[in-house]
Amino acid sequence: MKQSQTTLVSNIEVMPGSHLLWLQAPEIAAVARPGQFVMVRCGEETTLPRPLSIHQTAGDKLALLFTVVGRGTQWLCRRQPGEKVNMFGPLGNGFTIHPDSTDLLLVAGGIGIAPLRFLADEAVRQGKRVTLLYGTPDKNRYPENLLPGGIAMVAATEDGATGKRGRATEFLPECIDRADQVFACGPVGMYHALADYSRQFPIVKTAQISLEMRMGCGLGVCYGCTVKTKDGLKQVCQDGPVFKLEDILWGELSG
Repeated sequence: MKQSQTTLVSNIEVMPGSHLLWLQAPEIAAVARPGQFVMVRCGEETTLPRPLSIHQTAGDKLALLFTVVGRGTQWLCRRQPGEKVNMFGPLGNGFTIHPDSTDLLLVAGGIGIAPLRFLADEAVRQGKRVTLLYGTPDKNRYPENLLPGGIAMVAATEDGATGKRGRATEFLPECIDRADQVFACGPVGMYHALADYSRQFPIVKTAQISLEMRMGCGLGVCYGCTVKTKDGLKQVCQDGPVFKLEDILWGELSG
């Protein structure tokens, strides 16, 4: 883990209320893996740092994608190029791509695209075939031109504005046949739907999912991000944020 005072390179609102920040952070970018996160200190008006998934890396830079939901992210979205942002990381256990996998299915719901963009980059670099099943409520979604080239996109919107009409998980059956690994990030309701599909498609049981939880410290000290699993209580910041779908007791987790 590295403590770092990063320099903001760019700040773009890529969809309403969601910002993509690029920061010069060589020490963190050099060792970050898809699925890991950083804790960002968001100004003097907030006491606790905010956990944000690492969205992408490029050389000595890293990108963060987040939705403005409170004082901390409101402060962060107002930062201008050249300003300093303090953070520490990378933290947590990330995604694991098996060496013998050839076809990966990535399932993203809304801002759940944040950690999966980094994973898609790594999968393409390794020569894997990647299908991204990406669902949003409406046309306000992550721009396709920011995704890596060479991946297959299946778009879904609940109102039918873009791609297929419905939730992303409704179209899982038509995307699952070739997949030898499944990865997902989205709201808890999406994970409940995936758990239901695991009865029909056994590969979904071992899907690697990224849990987004409120965190106080990111270091396993405060126990504020504890979840119930088949192996007892686990901390999202230390044992996750990536877990196997089948390991979480979904009946104990609402959302």
